[in-house]
Amino acid sequence: MKTITLYRPVGLKEMELIAETDYAKFPPRLEWQPIFYPVTNQLYAEQIAKEWNISDEFSGYCGIVTAFDVDEEYLQQFEVQNVGDKNHNELWIPSERLNEFNKKINGKITIVNAFFGKHYQPSKNAQLLSNLELFK
Repeated sequence: MKTITLYRPVGLKEMELIAETDYAKFPPRLEWQPIFYPVTNQLYAEQIAKEWNISDEFSGYCGIVTAFDVDEEYLQQFEVQNVGDKNHNELWIPSERLNEFNKKINGKITIVNAFFGKHYQPSKNAQLLSNLELFK
């Protein structure tokens, strides 16, 4: 099976929920979040993490860039959406299909970068905290 690597910028609270699944799946979307949007390149994910998450209280003043591999054939049903600059490409997965999407992840969700705002408070999850310390 051929896979494609996707990226997702997340805040600390979402990353803690991912860690609780042994880095296997993304948590359900909140009621006001109709779309799960992984992005197609690390640069764009890092831009979101740095420009949005580290100044956002809901994100725990922390932007974490995750990477994960998804079955290429499955992804073909989702059109790439460009939402700005030439590298601002996302897939829009309806929130009600997130469980299905999670089943198409091949391997674990990994942390590839992390950024911290001045109000960041470390995670109480010891394993996650250890992983994040690598990026400080």
